[in-house]
Amino acid sequence: MNDPGSIVDSIFLIYSGAAVLAAIALYTRQPLLVAYIATGCLLGPYGFGLVADPQLLAEMAEIGIVFLLYLVGLDLQPSKLKNMLGKGLITALSSSLIFFLAGMGLMKAFGYSNVEAAITGIAICFSSTIIGVKLLPTTVLHHRHVGEIVVSLLLIQDLLAILALIVLAAPAGDVSTTMLGLGKIILSLPVLVAACFFAVRFVLLPLLAKFDVFQEFIFLLALGWCLGIAHAAALLGLSLEIGGFVAGVSLATSPIAQYIAQSLKPLRDFFLVLFFFSVGAGLNLTLLMEVWLPTLILALLVVAIKPLVYQWLLRWQDERPETATEVSFRLGQASEFSLLVSYVAVTSGLLAAEAAHVIQGATVLSLILSTYLVIFRFPSPIAVSAALRKN
Repeated sequence: MNDPGSIVDSIFLIYSGAAVLAAIALYTRQPLLVAYIATGCLLGPYGFGLVADPQLLAEMAEIGIVFLLYLVGLDLQPSKLKNMLGKGLITALSSSLIFFLAGMGLMKAFGYSNVEAAITGIAICFSSTIIGVKLLPTTVLHHRHVGEIVVSLLLIQDLLAILALIVLAAPAGDVSTTMLGLGKIILSLPVLVAACFFAVRFVLLPLLAKFDVFQEFIFLLALGWCLGIAHAAALLGLSLEIGGFVAGVSLATSPIAQYIAQSLKPLRDFFLVLFFFSVGAGLNLTLLMEVWLPTLILALLVVAIKPLVYQWLLRWQDERPETATEVSFRLGQASEFSLLVSYVAVTSGLLAAEAAHVIQGATVLSLILSTYLVIFRFPSPIAVSAALRKN
């Protein structure tokens, strides 16, 4: 008999169930990500309860996001990154203000409190790093301006999300704790970057040059570097994801960067399945039915307004119309950080369960709708159409 608390049994159920639903999804021309989320809904605590503790799996799944950002960093030269972030800052800050006001206004219209409305506004400011990068073909990510814009905007939003989480997690009225946390981040990031580039130059590159014939060692070193820097970033008050990205960028100038990127892709995909499963497993469908109207409208607002705003801002900055359109749709969803914002706000007593489920439900729905909009219109690795499927 299956033990819902067993990690081995949980992994077996998740990947067996995901494989079955993925096959059905492909036959019915649906995105694979939908199959993974549906697996979580069916097997999680609010479904059949076969995987009773998805929280542990969600923590494991975060490793997939770290690897995703690590691989992105491996393909970005530091000089190119500097130019990308400078231009993306205007778009990221301007769009975040518009999204915040739109989300807050909608929740106020449904009668939620000022605090709950403001938290909802914060939650929908960010676009999904996983969806944005996962649906980018490798050729687009490496060689096209579209990939550069998407990555720069997502990185800036990740930093903004971390700042928001620090503010929400601080005790009510404790301004000193909040300011200390923000100051720590401002100081920690350049320290981490400098330490990484120093370690790469004087430690990692000499090791790679000396033992480059041992592929197993290269794989192990790349893995340890990614996770080690991610952990160091978390200790400094940043996030695991930011640490993974910094680890990747610091190695981007190495001639072995592309080999490392190819080696870690299967490992990344393994953990990303867990991530999407945990998203589905966290949805209480019974409670969602009670708040279905604000949830649906918020999701539709996100999917509708984000492409329009991004497109307008990018065109304003003289981006080509086709580039602005593609970027805007690739970023037209809420984020995994939206889920974190709701979790932290509930823990801090700022958000009731009902409002939290509006955010969580709208986030998941926007992820699904945005995926459909991208894979049926633009090139992606999981496109249903053979003409649009590009790895």
